[in-house]
Amino acid sequence: MITLSNVEIREGVDNPSGVGLTSDAFPEAVSSKTGVSVKYVHDPVKKWYVFRASYGRVAKASDFLIEDGTYIYVAKRYTDKIVDGRRKKVLEELIPNLLFAYTTAEKAEVYVKHVPELSFLSYYYNHFELDENQKNPPLTISCKEMDNFIRATSTQNEHLLFVKPAQCHYRSGDVVKVIDGAFKGVEGRVARVAGQQRVVLSISQVGLISTAYIPSAFIEVKNGQ
Repeated sequence: MITLSNVEIREGVDNPSGVGLTSDAFPEAVSSKTGVSVKYVHDPVKKWYVFRASYGRVAKASDFLIEDGTYIYVAKRYTDKIVDGRRKKVLEELIPNLLFAYTTAEKAEVYVKHVPELSFLSYYYNHFELDENQKNPPLTISCKEMDNFIRATSTQNEHLLFVKPAQCHYRSGDVVKVIDGAFKGVEGRVARVAGQQRVVLSISQVGLISTAYIPSAFIEVKNGQ
């Protein structure tokens, strides 16, 4: 099992970027402080909430939620950094300051409003809907969309990008599926991004994620699209 990208990689594997995920093999959420782990299991009473952690405290929030039994996901990628005068690959957040938590509405409310240790945590709001009080509700992401996002970003590939629409030059409107390679199983649309053919997937109201280069032989148009 591949561990979550914001914690230690187990069994001596320090770069799992070439490993794809099957539909039933998503990474565990593991606390970097205590080693506590939580597995992702679909639950009809839970939803994917998007939280914003201010001042770079995503790791602190992640540890707290995991130790409380909540599955969280933070997308990361490897990047080259100069550390102590030497170039090395390190993990950095793909979408700064955001973490995704699979939990109930009641638990999400507790985390945001009733836990002093998480005073820096807030909802990422849905700006296209209004609740009964005419306010924007917390944004939630469907399991289907999150599963696709996790499958793509768990590769931790250094060429993953968090992109703006203007950076994506789509080849067609077809929805495709990657059928081989590190991004096998990922669904999205083929686009030219940073001069390369890639597959772009969306996270509702959060943004677009671009895979690394995908050769045409690894791309299949989905039937019925």
